[in-house]
Amino acid sequence: MTPRAIVPTGIRFENIDKRYGGLYALRRVSLDVAAGECVALAGRNGSGKTTLLRIAAQLVRPSAGTVSFSLADGRSAQNGNGAIGKNAGFVAHATMVYDDLTAEENLLLFARLQGIARPKERVEELLREVGLIERRASLVRTFSRGMRQRITIARALLHAPSVLLLDEPATGLDSQGTAWLAATLRGMRDVGATIVMSLHGESVVSDVATRAVRLEAGSVVADTAAGADRRAVLAAAE
Repeated sequence: MTPRAIVPTGIRFENIDKRYGGLYALRRVSLDVAAGECVALAGRNGSGKTTLLRIAAQLVRPSAGTVSFSLADGRSAQNGNGAIGKNAGFVAHATMVYDDLTAEENLLLFARLQGIARPKERVEELLREVGLIERRASLVRTFSRGMRQRITIARALLHAPSVLLLDEPATGLDSQGTAWLAATLRGMRDVGATIVMSLHGESVVSDVATRAVRLEAGSVVADTAAGADRRAVLAAAE
């Protein structure tokens, strides 16, 4: 059951700077992410990956530069409600779900806020997909780290987003969970979703990526779209 059709959407980062006082988190970052592309952002902690994703999600403002979104036909997709509004999904380091609600209550809340038709059916479908259907009535605060990550990813996927922004989405997942995540992202990519995700090194999740970009000290230093070696780009981030 797909709540809405994927709308192929590209992302353009133009000369992005982000300063915190005198410290640069990002320096003149420019990237064009094509509609339907899956980009893995590699880099050590502090390289700027999380900051770039948060700027794309419009949770923080850049100190300079712009982020824009465009549909496959060239029309602008940006609006006043943030990163293309209801067509974007974001997984951050924080779960962004409520500990004192059950797994089902959390997803129903977000489904209703997003105006998803037949929310109960969609929530049940996702709980089955993420392997939490037997824990649907359990409070999230009783979940393990891996289970919390699964419900977090389910929240981001509720509305079948056209753009997925994922900050180390495999955190806390076991091998089975990581394989499920890779299969889920591959399915989203194959139906046209645009994915930008931060990762540490090579994994079954990185295999989903069609492109790898490495950041160091807030700047892009390697990009497989420009001919860089994929293995070298990802391995340098480990």
